[in-house]
Amino acid sequence: MGFFSSAISILQTLVVAIGAGLGVWGVINLLEGYGADNPGAKSQGIKQLMAGGGVILIGTQLVPQLSGLFG
Repeated sequence: MGFFSSAISILQTLVVAIGAGLGVWGVINLLEGYGADNPGAKSQGIKQLMAGGGVILIGTQLVPQLSGLFG
């Protein structure tokens, strides 16, 4: 059982890190869009930012519930 709880903890950290990276990439694209007055880059940036937030939410809320499957 220790293996599963450790694996879930690592998976949660990994999913949150991927979401944070996607969110940071979205902020960079958003700022680039505002700097160059490019509506396409602004749109892509806000979509990436929201997707990163969604992935972080999945990592913090859904992944820990996987421990109930094995416990």
